[in-house]
Amino acid sequence: MFSRLEMLVGEEGIKKIKKAHIIVFGVGGVGGYVIESLVRSGIEHITIVDHDVVSTSNINRQIIANTKTVGRKKIDVMKERIQDIHPQCQVETLDIFYLPETAHLIHLENYDYVVDAIDTITAKILLAKTCEELQVPIISSMGTGNKMNPAMLQVSDIYKTSVCPLARVMRRELKKRHVQHLKVVYSKEEPIKNEKNQSLPGSNAFVPPSAGLLIASEVIKDIIK
Repeated sequence: MFSRLEMLVGEEGIKKIKKAHIIVFGVGGVGGYVIESLVRSGIEHITIVDHDVVSTSNINRQIIANTKTVGRKKIDVMKERIQDIHPQCQVETLDIFYLPETAHLIHLENYDYVVDAIDTITAKILLAKTCEELQVPIISSMGTGNKMNPAMLQVSDIYKTSVCPLARVMRRELKKRHVQHLKVVYSKEEPIKNEKNQSLPGSNAFVPPSAGLLIASEVIKDIIK
């Protein structure tokens, strides 16, 4: 199944990928593609965390969203998809909205890599701080809403980011908490102003998925180092 990837990463690389245990927070436009790519890369131990259900508005960008999955728990739909792709993959699903009051339910030190693909700033800050304290590798997605150009996405440390409004908030809050580093994927594209509905970000089928694929590539590259 993974013979084409083995041509690129070698037999030892495949062994490292299979051995790694990854936890992904968020099964949305970014997180769904992270999970999809990791599973298609041979990951055999993955934990997915989300408390949401598929909605009609997700269909334009989320890999698990279609007319048949609307109303179902995202973690359940994603688990079925994983098992159809890679039956040997052990999938743990956590129906949790990750916040300070629920953080004790997840022991991040048990994982080889943490992926933050959630929107809540409080949760993102907590994940970054906890992972740095535990010395667990983490990569975090910044804002992909109101963007149209996937070619503007970059991998960087949070303190080297610019333009992205979410990254600006994260820089300020992480600095207050003395967090030294955080690998992120962010966009240097200026957000498009949405005059129709300023309370919700606009989205499309190519920027969030591209961010997810970029995150997955970083996870795989770090695992096989």
